[in-house]
Parts: sequence; structure tokens; C-alpha cells
Amino acid sequence: MRSTGVHHVDLVVSSIERSLPFYRDLLAPLGFHRISEVEGERGETIWYLGGPGTAIGLRQAQSESPAYDRYSVGLHHLALEAYSRGVVDERAEWLRSRGAEIESGPEEYHYIPGYYAVFFYDPDGLKLEIVHVPALAA
Repeated sequence: MRSTGVHHVDLVVSSIERSLPFYRDLLAPLGFHRISEVEGERGETIWYLGGPGTAIGLRQAQSESPAYDRYSVGLHHLALEAYSRGVVDERAEWLRSRGAEIESGPEEYHYIPGYYAVFFYDPDGLKLEIVHVPALAA
């Protein structure tokens, strides 16, 4: 049985007012053009940014917690696919122009041939990646 992919990923953020515009503007050039609101299980609002076959949900944190550590149990990073290397480069420039922390790239990485990515952090320090991998010949 074949998987059809990831339907959605929800992220908890410290400030919807700060993170919603960041993610909306970051994701639009990657094809995320739909936005909808859904009520969560605790009555909170979840904002879904819909893209090609998947969505990213953002919800406001409801409890205090220690600083985020991507090496503890939980999400290490989220990789988002770009249509081309040019889109990776353009998004990296957009991130720089907004003062976002870029960990590395954009550059080609050794993971698989042609793997081209930029790694960076969202306003809460969550590690994100925008990657382009050329289609492999069958």
C-alpha cells in the first residue's frame, strides 16, 4: 500500500501575531495560498496554511515550557520542498532581509545528488529547511 504523503503538520508557537505573518509570507512562494481557521480540541484557533497536498497548522502555546530543544523528543526540523534552486535562493534572501537566523546554505548537501537547501529558524527557534531535489531518472 502506497502512502499519499503528509496531510498536515501542526506547530505550536509562542505568538500567533508574530508567527502567522512569518509563515504566511515564507510559504506563499512555495504554493501555500489557502488559509483557514479551525477550532482545536481545547477551543483554541488553529490557522492552516494550505499548500500543494499538505498544510501547516499554527496554534498559540497554552502552557509555559522550557526552551525548545530539537534534540529532545519531538520535531527536529521541518523540510519544505521548493520547485527549483531559484526558489530556495529567493527564500534565503527573503529570510536575510527579515533578519531571520540562517543556520547554513543555501548550498548543495551530500545527502543525495543535487540536494540543495537552506536551513534556518522560525521566530521561536524551530529549525526549518527549504529544499530542492531534482527528479531522479528512473
